[in-house]
Amino acid sequence: MAVGPTTRRRQLGAALRRLREKKGFTLDEAGALVNISKATLSRYETKEGTVKWPAVDALCRGYDASEDERLTLVELAKGAKIRGWWRSLADPIPESMNLMLALEDEVVREDHYACMYVPGLLQTRAYAEAVHRASEMRCSDQEITHMVDIRMKRQELLARDEPPHVWAVIDEAVVRRVVGGRDVMREQVRYLLDRAREPHITFQILPFETGAHAAAVGSFLILGGPTPELDVVYVDIIGGGLFMEKPEELARYKLAFEYLRAQALDIDASVALLNRVCEEL
Repeated sequence: MAVGPTTRRRQLGAALRRLREKKGFTLDEAGALVNISKATLSRYETKEGTVKWPAVDALCRGYDASEDERLTLVELAKGAKIRGWWRSLADPIPESMNLMLALEDEVVREDHYACMYVPGLLQTRAYAEAVHRASEMRCSDQEITHMVDIRMKRQELLARDEPPHVWAVIDEAVVRRVVGGRDVMREQVRYLLDRAREPHITFQILPFETGAHAAAVGSFLILGGPTPELDVVYVDIIGGGLFMEKPEELARYKLAFEYLRAQALDIDASVALLNRVCEEL
């Protein structure tokens, strides 16, 4: 998979912080080397906003980086302008979705735990519309259509030549909850069964009989980057989402996902349960 601008920006930030800490400089000390503020350097390291490549070049020299490291980071800085398909849409994207779309556009895998609804990448249009109508009570029909269009556009990454691997652990409550009516739900379950035949999509059902489990706090998504240090956890909340990328946060959610996979039905049993649900609908 080609490395996109968001990934380059995040690689750059991580590398600059690593070089500074190796040198033993504080943000103030490092900023003074190249005449930039502590706040600006902090934004560089935390992967926020644009980066000026001359500043990166100067920082690398001040950190005594090798020539190869300096050239590599300067190239990352030059290529770290975020442009994605969502920027060309006629209607604006909600600010809360920009980072999610940018990260997802370059992932190599996605690990989902879903306790309320089918993960967005695996939703039918009718199901997605029913979800949005239920959760966005004050939105107009036009706004809901726009949000559903975005969700359907997101799904195109699964049709790429090198799509990310999607592994979803889905609570049984998700497939038992009739969203949009029986016809919509039946179509959704059949769609899940169809997608499960694809080699880059795996799902397991976490049955009711499991009882208490490793993620009783709610749904989450682990966005897997080209390297583990670029992974991000996304937790959906009302009005937006929460992103976490500290090592201890990542470790906790990754461990929870491993436990969930172990507690869920195996792939064949999950398909069998979905077939039963479809028959009942």
